[in-house]
Amino acid sequence: MKYCSTCGHLVEQRVPEGDNRHRYVCISCETIHYQNPRIVAGTVPVWQGQVLLCRRAIEPRYGYWTLPAGFMENSETTLEAATRETREEALAEVTVDNLYTIIHVPHIDQVHMFYRATLTSEDFGAGEESLETKLFALEDIPWDELSFPTVRRTLELYLEDVQKEHFPVHVDDIRYRMTSHDQ
Repeated sequence: MKYCSTCGHLVEQRVPEGDNRHRYVCISCETIHYQNPRIVAGTVPVWQGQVLLCRRAIEPRYGYWTLPAGFMENSETTLEAATRETREEALAEVTVDNLYTIIHVPHIDQVHMFYRATLTSEDFGAGEESLETKLFALEDIPWDELSFPTVRRTLELYLEDVQKEHFPVHVDDIRYRMTSHDQ
C-alpha cells in the first residue's frame, strides 16, 4: 500500500499508539489501514460416493485439479460464498451437509473453509474459471495434480472420514516451512 484511501496522501508502516503490530498509517490524516486475512470458501461436492473436482482455467496453478472454492465477497456468509463458488466454477447446485474443514494458511494471510455437500443432481459443467469438471471415485483422485495444500488436506481428511463413516469439523494449519534454499 502506498496511498491512503481516505485522503490520497502517502502511508508509512509503523506500530500505531496502543497497537502491537505494524500497520499502514497515513502520514497526513493518521488513518490506520488494517489488513486482515482473506477467507476462501468452497465445497466438497459429492455425488453417489464420487467427488466433483474442477480443473483450473486461471492462475495460480492453471490446469491443476481443485475443489470448487474462491474468495468470499462482502455481504455474504461463508456458506453463501461456498455455494456461489460451486455454482460459478462447476455449474453445480449443492445441498450443504455441514462445515467440514477450517484450514489456516498464515503465511499468505488466508483461511480456507470447506463445506461437505451433496450435488442436487448429476448436472454440472465447467464455469469460466474451470477448464473441465469431473466426478472422481475416491481411489481415482489425481493426487499429483491437485492445486493447493488445503485441497489436498481436505480430501485426505474426507477419505479418512468416509472409512469411519463420521464427518466431524476439522481445524488445521498449513504453515510454510522455509528450507535452506529459501534463505
